[in-house]
Amino acid sequence: MDRADERSSGYDEAVSLPGSIVVILNTSAGSTAAHPRRAEELGELFRSAGTNADLVVLRPDQKPEQAAREASTRASIVVAGGGDGTVSGVAAGIIGSRAALAVLPLGTLNHFAKDLHIPLALREAVAVVAAGHIARVDVGRVNDRLFVNNSSIGIYPGIVEQREDLRDDGYRKWPAMAIATVRIMRRYRGVAVTIDADGSQITRRTPFVFVGNNEYAIDGLRLGARTALDRGKLFVYLAPRSRVRDLPMLLATALIGRARQSGALEIVAATDVTIDTRTPRGISVAVDGEVAIMRTPLRYRSHPAALAVVVPRV
Repeated sequence: MDRADERSSGYDEAVSLPGSIVVILNTSAGSTAAHPRRAEELGELFRSAGTNADLVVLRPDQKPEQAAREASTRASIVVAGGGDGTVSGVAAGIIGSRAALAVLPLGTLNHFAKDLHIPLALREAVAVVAAGHIARVDVGRVNDRLFVNNSSIGIYPGIVEQREDLRDDGYRKWPAMAIATVRIMRRYRGVAVTIDADGSQITRRTPFVFVGNNEYAIDGLRLGARTALDRGKLFVYLAPRSRVRDLPMLLATALIGRARQSGALEIVAATDVTIDTRTPRGISVAVDGEVAIMRTPLRYRSHPAALAVVVPRV
């Protein structure tokens, strides 16, 4: 998995994989939290699609990675039923096994599912899983944590931490996110980083460093989407010419399709990236939307074609 010169076979050479299916269902994720009969519904949908699936409902204290690792010993397809955090955990649990990852988009944003072109309607998504059409995609890793979408340092992890504190106090997710964003933007001053990307080094001060598993769109209505997950590259985005107070305007510039030409963003593509903040006690790092404290320097690596995934047949 450390061979950076490997390349995915992509979607053109995808094959069908027969065998058993295990669904890891996160009942606290997005749309599932409001549907107490979701597990029952999924069983019926898989039977309607002509196959059976074993359902594993995560306990409140159980990590998706733990459940997926066990499931990968007996299943050819392990399904992440939840949002991007669940998908990332299931991917980490099956990586290196013979099992393929499938996704039922039951979260709030479902970025990975959208980038794989998985239908958001549950019946159609189950049909994709049942068909078992397999492709291979890249994953990223920061230190010992795997990610399928992205990782970042700077303002975003601080917002997530503040949001979770507010949710513990009883706020709903989106109001908590809005309040957290305002609070953090008032006091955050940016982070000084030294970035080594495939041997080339730069030092900057920036409100954020965003590392994507493959390239993200930064302009227009497709902002935040990826056109490919199998190019074997990490893309690093930072805004050294911007202060925190400039970020709303940068977002507006991106939405109208002018972020790239504005020169506000610096973008670096590489397979191996080291980020040092010289923070001896560790730094908050967002990994697929969840925050962990990690020691610096942070080492980011791309692992091309490391993950088998179930995709729609084209």
